[in-house]
Amino acid sequence: MIEQLIYLEGVDPALLYGVNNTLLDKIVSFFPKLKVVARGSEIRVFGDEEEIARFDDLVHLLIEHLQKYNKLTESDLDQIFAGEQPPAETPDDPEGLLIYGNHGKMISARTVNQRLLSGEFARNDLVFAIGPAGTGKTYTAIALAVKAFKNKEVKKIILTRPAVEAGEHLGFLPGDVKEKLDPYLQPLYDALHDMIPVRRLKDYLTDGTVQIAPLAYMRGRTLDNAAVILDEAQNATTNQLKMFLTRMGKSAKFIVTGDITQIDLPDRSRSGLTYALKILKGIKGLSIVWFDERDIIRHRLVKLIVKAYEDQGDR
Repeated sequence: MIEQLIYLEGVDPALLYGVNNTLLDKIVSFFPKLKVVARGSEIRVFGDEEEIARFDDLVHLLIEHLQKYNKLTESDLDQIFAGEQPPAETPDDPEGLLIYGNHGKMISARTVNQRLLSGEFARNDLVFAIGPAGTGKTYTAIALAVKAFKNKEVKKIILTRPAVEAGEHLGFLPGDVKEKLDPYLQPLYDALHDMIPVRRLKDYLTDGTVQIAPLAYMRGRTLDNAAVILDEAQNATTNQLKMFLTRMGKSAKFIVTGDITQIDLPDRSRSGLTYALKILKGIKGLSIVWFDERDIIRHRLVKLIVKAYEDQGDR
């Protein structure tokens, strides 16, 4: 007898289990030789290896069905188990849907420029997403990276930021290097926690499938077969950004996000992002998407605050 853990990734477990576990009970009834224990987004299965493999295949077929139609009935279960295709329905696939996150949460490109970023990422290997805070640049970029990974277009996700905010105070913070830097990388963790189950994400971080690290840690590497995101790129110097862009492997997809109005470098003129935007535009295979206050999806006051600062800057 062996044991296997199955993660319900990208769907709401309640939709798979059914009211009072009616659907789960029916699924289990198809496999009388297995012991099945379901808790939240995890199903633990005990039994013969071949029988577990059949159970795993069925669960993944059901997950695909839920991701497409966002519902599952006992009739669907019977047909899928019998190897038949349930009747076609109009999928619950609103415009701009990127992925289904944890608990079946639909993560979509909600604004014109978020959808434009999604399209440019599909067509280009390097995309710059530039605009003010609250426009969803980073969140959309990470969703696109997770989508590429789930679709097996890449084997890894690599997220990085300059740690300029830490500055000379880094040495005074408690803990090892990871503990010192994690607070500056937390926005990246927050987005991933919306999109990948906690246990699965922990495994990915342990085995290097998902990597989150300061920009300085990219030096000397070749980033290949990966979706790579550089966040807060306005705080990278010219040399740092050049170093990052030249890490690009043959099968990599890069997104660079930044806000040129929030440069934290001591000398704002040293921002590598503003320099790169001047010299790289027009290169084939590279795209620049400009976000503005119309894309802001945080509290309504954020849009007004950004506009007030922009107006003041113009004056």
